[in-house]
Amino acid sequence: MAHYPVNHNLRGIYRGIAALAGLYLMAVGIVGIIGTAGDGFFSRGPHWSLGLRTNPAHAWLALLAGAAIVATAAIGRNLHHRASMLLGWGLLGFAIFALAVMQTDANVFNFSIVNVVVLLLIGLLVLAAGLYGKVDEDPEAADREHSTTLSRG
Repeated sequence: MAHYPVNHNLRGIYRGIAALAGLYLMAVGIVGIIGTAGDGFFSRGPHWSLGLRTNPAHAWLALLAGAAIVATAAIGRNLHHRASMLLGWGLLGFAIFALAVMQTDANVFNFSIVNVVVLLLIGLLVLAAGLYGKVDEDPEAADREHSTTLSRG
């Protein structure tokens, strides 16, 4: 069974980092939606949005993923922990998939290598925020965990 730190001292900072990553994704989505207005949903045109290649499908996906990250970071508690773990792994998996199909007709999101690198970085940030976001309502939980961890050696 995995062990996640409970009531970590820096969990607020990690939530803030996840929220900033989500805001960047939302900004990419909004600028992409505006910049690709009128194009086909899965078009592979020359449009760029805040340094990332985009099309309407990618713009909407970035907007929705960013909104989910920001919403769960704003709510916090264990919802942030679980959702960030899920979204972080999802972003990493999606980036690997995008890398695999980049030079094929299956590249329906118009990804480039820059998109893959940025998505991997954002996925790692969100995943790290989720790792340290677990909360226990008992204020003594962190002390119990620390003493238990120390006794294991």
